[in-house]
Amino acid sequence: MTWTDPVTGATGHLVVHSLVSGMATGGTRMRAGCTMTEVEDLAFGMAAKTATFDLPIGGAKGGIDFDPKDPRALGVLQRFCEAMRPWIDGHWVTAEDLGVPQHLIDEVFANLGLGQSYHAAISKAADPRATLARVRAGLDAEAGGGLLGDVIGGYGVAQACLGAAAAWNWVTEDTTVAIQGIGTMGGGAAWYLHEAGMKVVALADAVGTLYDPAGLDVPALLDLRDSYGEVDRTQVPAHVQRLPRGAVIGIEADILVPAAISYAITPDNTYDVTAKVVVEAANAATTPEAEAMLTARDIPVIPDFVANAGAAAWAWWLLLGQVGPDPADSFRKLRTEMAAKVGLLLGHWIGDGVPPRHTGWELMTADREVPPLVIP
Repeated sequence: MTWTDPVTGATGHLVVHSLVSGMATGGTRMRAGCTMTEVEDLAFGMAAKTATFDLPIGGAKGGIDFDPKDPRALGVLQRFCEAMRPWIDGHWVTAEDLGVPQHLIDEVFANLGLGQSYHAAISKAADPRATLARVRAGLDAEAGGGLLGDVIGGYGVAQACLGAAAAWNWVTEDTTVAIQGIGTMGGGAAWYLHEAGMKVVALADAVGTLYDPAGLDVPALLDLRDSYGEVDRTQVPAHVQRLPRGAVIGIEADILVPAAISYAITPDNTYDVTAKVVVEAANAATTPEAEAMLTARDIPVIPDFVANAGAAAWAWWLLLGQVGPDPADSFRKLRTEMAAKVGLLLGHWIGDGVPPRHTGWELMTADREVPPLVIP
């Protein structure tokens, strides 16, 4: 579905790829230039995530072609959600995405009298009030690096990177990583990789790339971010190199993590990639043509529907009562799931040369018995 904002003329899209148990899940993004094709790709990716992680729901995505820094952005987001109210009421569980932080979409849902952005699922719970309380407690639980709801996706990406290092028996402390994007997903991944001892040598935001081959002080840099996820350069240490924004793609590092925009790695820049493996923290971060070119150079790509699925999977584990507000339980479950899946994907790559995406597709399309959707 396509919607045009009567106030600003902005265009928004909702794509429901599949319904399982009458439900679909997927975030809402806002960026200038967002297209229906992009939202279609993202909705397919969400369906792949839910299938790969055995969740009893389908995939969907919302996208708005508008600058999230525009002061009118909140009004555009609220009118979009009002227009999609029939889906939001009964079928579509949405959440944060690029340009739309969770607190903002929750503010919109509160303004609409819907409580929280998981409304469609919460309204079907046996005890909606208790489920809403559990969701809020989980989202707001204090965890290393921030609130659990803000960092769990990045934690999952970090575990995917650690799983990749384990597949090749790399020493964690000697493994280097470059990350494009330091918002919720990229920033969380950087924080947990740094905590694990991996050397984060490059971080890129919308302004440019910060690079230190000896390893960046990730917590300090993350503390310098403004509300748009950009680092205040006036407080960055002088020894940290300032490079162009696109330079992060070609940084010498073992692992490259595109965690910002879709289609970040294209045929035009694929030969700049020097990493040994690409871990997609952003949805649809690598175009199919670029991925084929990387595969031909023996550089595997851990696909988004595995690497960055932690936030979506965790949200539903929380809704279904499989985890609660204790971050340790959530981290343990996600760490176990991610290690198993990344190990499987890279095992087939290392042993048989099968691209990780192909193995992931087999996981996604394997016959499975979908459990009934029961939300306590």
